[in-house]
Amino acid sequence: MIPVQIRDWHIFLRDGEQFLKTAQAAHRKKSRRFSGEAIYNLTCMGIEKLIMAFLMQRGDLAENHTMRDLLRALEQHIELGAGIGSKLLFLDSFQEICDLDTYVTTKPNEEDLETIVDCGRALQAYLTPYIYQQ
Repeated sequence: MIPVQIRDWHIFLRDGEQFLKTAQAAHRKKSRRFSGEAIYNLTCMGIEKLIMAFLMQRGDLAENHTMRDLLRALEQHIELGAGIGSKLLFLDSFQEICDLDTYVTTKPNEEDLETIVDCGRALQAYLTPYIYQQ
């Protein structure tokens, strides 16, 4: 059975690529306009949008939008290599947002930011062939 694509997946793809491009440029240039939290959030939004584009292209959606949930949804379609799963779980470690009573965030340090931006690059490089093969 051929899945029916969910409309506008290409908009999610465009947005995801732009979020990652912005985060990577801000980090590379050490822009003072972007805090570490902003770079983290831009990277995570970019990753979320890319994964959603991939899923929507295949007629699927994730249950929720934590990195763990997005990872679970991806694994329903492709085998993940290159440590993608551990990278996504690393990103989830900066926010515990499921319970409003115990909401916790952690500010990324410079070393974390390098890893965070690398997570975005790695996921984009991994998913791009799947997305553009359609």
